[in-house]
Amino acid sequence: MDIRSLQLFVHLANSLHFGKTAEALFVSPSTLSRAIQRLEEECGAELFIRDNRKVKLTIAGEKMRAFSQQTLSAWHGLRADLDQLNPLLTGEIKLYCSVTASQSHLPDILNRFRQQHPQVEVKLTTGDHALSVSKVLDQHADVAISVHTPDFPKELAFFPLDTIPLLLIAPKDSNINSLQQVDWTANSVILPESGPSKRIVHHWFAEMGIRPRVYATVGGNEAIVSMVALGCGLGIVPKVVLDNSVASKKVNQMPIDNIEPYKLGLCCLKARVNEVLIDAMINQAEILK
Repeated sequence: MDIRSLQLFVHLANSLHFGKTAEALFVSPSTLSRAIQRLEEECGAELFIRDNRKVKLTIAGEKMRAFSQQTLSAWHGLRADLDQLNPLLTGEIKLYCSVTASQSHLPDILNRFRQQHPQVEVKLTTGDHALSVSKVLDQHADVAISVHTPDFPKELAFFPLDTIPLLLIAPKDSNINSLQQVDWTANSVILPESGPSKRIVHHWFAEMGIRPRVYATVGGNEAIVSMVALGCGLGIVPKVVLDNSVASKKVNQMPIDNIEPYKLGLCCLKARVNEVLIDAMINQAEILK
């Protein structure tokens, strides 16, 4: 029985899906199956009930999950204690954030981190900000820059970085320069199809009693800015996206006083918050907050 096998088992016990666990932890399905079979042989008990339609933990599997979680927690604590004895950190940390965040908030964090820990390799992946939470939950990333939401997973720890206001934007040639000028029956709107903005924007329209004329729903705030700049309609996006967009000069920006802002921060699994590399990354964010 080894630490890696316990990690594979715990993830599978939570996902109950061999394919998802294999992909998340970068092993082949056959390797995962062999690891689980070895654990079952060592335990002398069946840990999962498998059929063609589902995977389910047995009673022995539930007991094994509790044992594995305690063992892994103790292991991470020991690693953290041992790493504290070594003043020079080494290893690898996987970081995920949106393209915008990689330009706006990440540079200061990474500059300080790399100055203090030059031998740590930072593997950065950028993409849709709506995926940041799932990237950490699935352990594709150790730390991510994310937006805190009312349904933020209880398994994650969140460390605030910044509060980002949302702005209304209109095409430059529309001559719309204030919220009061907008005729919602005459102007189309580009809406976000996912992520924190979807909930916030839909809630704001409902609170204002506005039924928007939807031109399109798109993924990513950057895409909304581009479509507004092309004259397709109005949009609501975080200010930080406009600050880092090449299309920002092609739109008019207007404040919205009564709309919920983004609460931006770093997130990681609570079970891993004391790991030395994750703790070091979070400390840089706390200093810069």
